[in-house]
Amino acid sequence: MTERVAILVSGGGSNMEVLADSMTGDHPARPCLVLSNVPGAGGLEKARARGIATTTVDHRSFNGDREGFERELISAIDAHAPDILCLAGFMRILTPLFITRYSGRMLNIHPSLLPKYPGLNTHARALAAGDAEAGCSVHEVTADLDSGPILGQARVPLRPGDTPETLAARVLEQEHSLYPMVLRRFAAGDRSRVDLP
Repeated sequence: MTERVAILVSGGGSNMEVLADSMTGDHPARPCLVLSNVPGAGGLEKARARGIATTTVDHRSFNGDREGFERELISAIDAHAPDILCLAGFMRILTPLFITRYSGRMLNIHPSLLPKYPGLNTHARALAAGDAEAGCSVHEVTADLDSGPILGQARVPLRPGDTPETLAARVLEQEHSLYPMVLRRFAAGDRSRVDLP
C-alpha cells in the first residue's frame, strides 16, 4: 500500500522539492499535500507546479492562540488523510497537542548533528565552538525540541574562512540527499539509522 505524505513548509521549500521529486516509480510513498503557515510561501507555488494539493493556515491570524492554530492545522492536514508528515523548514514550535496526534508518523530535518545545537542559529554555533564538522539530522518528532530518535545524519567538514552562510549552503546540499533517503526507508517501515559520510 502506498503511504500518503504531507509536507509542511514555511519558506521556499527546497527540501519539499527533493522529497516530492523522489516519490516516483517504486517509491513506497506519494505526496498528498503541501501546507504552509505563511501565505505566499515559495514552496506552495513549487508544489502546485508539481500537481500537489496545497493549503495555508496562517499562524498570525490566531493572535498567539497556539492551540487554536494547531487545531486548524490538524483539520487541514487530516482532510488529506496522510500516513506520514514531513516537516521541511516548518518554522513553528509544535505543542504536545499536535505532536501526540501524529506520534510515530512525523519526521523533521534539522541543520546540525543532533544532539548538538537544537533550535536556531546552528551554523553560527558550530563555527563559534570551533567544531571540525557540522551537518544535518533527520529525526522523529517528539514533544522535546529536536530530540526525537535520529533516523539519519550527514556530515560536512568545516573549512577555513567558513561563514554561517557558506556552511549553511553545504549543509543544505546534504539535507537534499539525506531527507529523501530517510523518507523512503521510513515509508517502507525501516526505522534503522543511516549515516552519510
